[in-house]
Amino acid sequence: MKKLLVAATLLITMSCMAQKNIPAAVVAAFSKSFPGVKTSWDKEDGTYEANFKKDGKTMSASYDEKGTWVETETDIALSDLPATITNYIAANYAGAKIKEAAMLKRPAGDMYEAEVNGKDLLFDMKGKFVKAVKD
Repeated sequence: MKKLLVAATLLITMSCMAQKNIPAAVVAAFSKSFPGVKTSWDKEDGTYEANFKKDGKTMSASYDEKGTWVETETDIALSDLPATITNYIAANYAGAKIKEAAMLKRPAGDMYEAEVNGKDLLFDMKGKFVKAVKD
């Protein structure tokens, strides 16, 4: 069984590397954090982003070219956003709808993200607005 798991991980790793010339250090770091997960890769703003599903959730994990973890994003239901966030958006983006919501895990700390009007609005875990970044 162990040999089969190792062989499957190696096959997935080789497949990922062939997709977009993903550095081996990046694939190794991802495989260590998310063993056996099937992924597709994108390169975005100098980072490598793995897109995948785990436990029924749509996720992505980003790494720099050396395999250092940058961020993990997990999509969440709009109803899972704290009321302070939805209230902030209603007050500051009147009539706008939240297109997507996510929970971000970063080395510097976790955050919420809400996509509104083509911008990603970032909030701390208490729901306090931090900044807006272009999507």
